Amino acid sequence: MRTIAGILTVAGAVAGLIVGLHVVPAAAQAPIKIGFLSPMSGAIAQAGKDMYSGCELYWHERGMQIAGRKLEVILEDTEGQPATAVSKLRKLVDSDRVNLIAGVILSNVAYALVPPIEAAGIPSIYPINSAEDLTQRKRPKWLIRTGFSAGGNMHPFGEYAAKTLKYKKVVTIGLDYAFGWETVGGFHKAFEDNGGEIIQKIWVPLNIQDYAPYLAQVKRDADAVFVVALGRWTVLFAKQYANSGLNGRVPLIANGTYSDEHVLSQLGDESIGVISAHHYSAALETPANRKFRAAFEKAYSRVPSFYSENCYTGARVIEEAVKAVNGKVEDRAALMAALRKVEIGDAPRGPIKIDPYGNPTQNIYIRKVERVNGALQNTVIHTYPAVSQFWTYDPQKFLAQPVYSREFPPCRHCQ
Repeated sequence: MRTIAGILTVAGAVAGLIVGLHVVPAAAQAPIKIGFLSPMSGAIAQAGKDMYSGCELYWHERGMQIAGRKLEVILEDTEGQPATAVSKLRKLVDSDRVNLIAGVILSNVAYALVPPIEAAGIPSIYPINSAEDLTQRKRPKWLIRTGFSAGGNMHPFGEYAAKTLKYKKVVTIGLDYAFGWETVGGFHKAFEDNGGEIIQKIWVPLNIQDYAPYLAQVKRDADAVFVVALGRWTVLFAKQYANSGLNGRVPLIANGTYSDEHVLSQLGDESIGVISAHHYSAALETPANRKFRAAFEKAYSRVPSFYSENCYTGARVIEEAVKAVNGKVEDRAALMAALRKVEIGDAPRGPIKIDPYGNPTQNIYIRKVERVNGALQNTVIHTYPAVSQFWTYDPQKFLAQPVYSREFPPCRHCQ
């Protein structure tokens, strides 16, 4: 199955609508239009294509119909740039007159789109973006997400590192931007709330080409290093960590994107044993995931990443909401309300439920990189069920604290 740029329209089976004594075919109705914004070119094009492939697969499985109405998807390339994304959004809303917006990966793009989304009053869904305040302190009226919050996914992992792995002192290494800050922040808070100590926080620039100077700074009395990386940063870090003298002496643990399937095939045996936490693993042994993985591999000849699963499940969330309003997507308020109430018991990742803040409550999996049948995979070794973005914290007290950042939580044990 190839990704289709521009307008993707496929006629599905014809359903009948009873209007008085006349049968009106579904094809006579205007199609439901979804405007999809994704970085199909630029630095994160592969992630953008992985994301879109997941949604594309789901829609093709449904014959490009939702609730008896034909589906039309208009794919626009944001190039990973906020200004481009805003321009494409306005085209989708004003010229193409779409009924719903979906897509987006980067946080700067995600935040830039909120004002025009709110101004247009257009129901919107982010399958991937994890910026904390999109579903916390600055949550929009017309937007939900079906992926995760960066810090929220790390709360159970902080507890696991302290209580199960028995680590007392951890050094963190994170990319120096919002995703890195928030991911480290969630781990930091939960780890220290469970008796651990973050003894050093190292931030690396996004244009990093050499981790060696930063690895040389790592305190050798640490029980573990917690790293936040993805894509090319993971590949670079993994090779240099293996040659740094730390490998085999100081265990490496990581956030979920570090060893996600979008990069796992590029790693080697140096990554075997890395423990991470995420809300998906392609190695999940459930009927729903086995079915999804088989279909995805058949269509795209690669293992699905979390980007793919998140969009596949996001597409189902859209379908469930459209069915809840009987296909009447022109009633934007009703559609948005329906999106906020979706529950799915058998998504490939496991059950999800959209919380009152617009973020999914879902399982968080502790995974370990292993080589199975010649290929690396993220084997699930523990499951935290039905995890809220607030973990065990009181939501109101949690929201009263600052958003996770470079400075928060403060590094009380750093010297």
